[in-house]
Amino acid sequence: LTVVFDALDLLARNRDLKLELDQLPLDDKEAYQLFSRGDTTGIFQFESHGMRDILRRYQPSRLEDLTALNALYRPGPIQGGMIDDFIDRKHGRKKVTYELPELKDVLEETWGVILYQEQVMQIANRLAGFSLGEADLLRRAMGKKKREEMAAQREKFLNGARERQVPAKKAERIFDLMAEFAGYGFNKSHSCAYALLAYQTAYLKVHYPVEFMAALLTSEIGKTEKLVRYIHEARGMGIQVLPPDVNESGLYFTPVGDSIRFGLAAVKNVGERRAQGIIEG
Repeated sequence: LTVVFDALDLLARNRDLKLELDQLPLDDKEAYQLFSRGDTTGIFQFESHGMRDILRRYQPSRLEDLTALNALYRPGPIQGGMIDDFIDRKHGRKKVTYELPELKDVLEETWGVILYQEQVMQIANRLAGFSLGEADLLRRAMGKKKREEMAAQREKFLNGARERQVPAKKAERIFDLMAEFAGYGFNKSHSCAYALLAYQTAYLKVHYPVEFMAALLTSEIGKTEKLVRYIHEARGMGIQVLPPDVNESGLYFTPVGDSIRFGLAAVKNVGERRAQGIIEG
């Protein structure tokens, strides 16, 4: 968040451009192309090598894709082979099927896979008449895998499904599927908030690379390894990182045209107070 708001501040100061985060278009092709290339150095939650590989294979094109990948990139789904299955479904190599037509609405955005805790709740609500409060208790029971609680919830689900004319065998299978996936289930609202922040950082990196990289470098002052990495990234993007200058440098990394001037506080062993003194002088 600090990097994002620092970048917006630099845009306002350097270009007199006031960018409103909540007004960014959520369908920007260039931002999604950045994800699809795995060009995600400095992008929130999507920097790791494993995630980059998945991005290149999956080719995300909407916010829902980023939300799903955030939820999938965890030990459980990775070891369970869910990611490969998910990618195959997206690209049509594996057929997307639904146990009942009513489930299409709930599971369409995740290619027929139960991925989110909220989906478990929606299925219980639609097929078995659970209130959302009851569905939340079911979700919690499935997550904890308490045998007695699960047996009681199963009976309640099957009774509710019977009242709604859902075939008994189908209802049993769906409950078992929910129980299986609940162990992997992730909170969608959490994943979506992360995906939105990742998208915003990607949007800034694509459209305002100088300001974004300056803010990113400033956020890592004092961490030499990361600074070196991000300076290499900036150079790879065609941005020149100018050396520190006793007359021109600010306290932090600052945009100068299409280049970035090294901040005095980032010079090893100088520190912010000394750097501030030099600037005032």
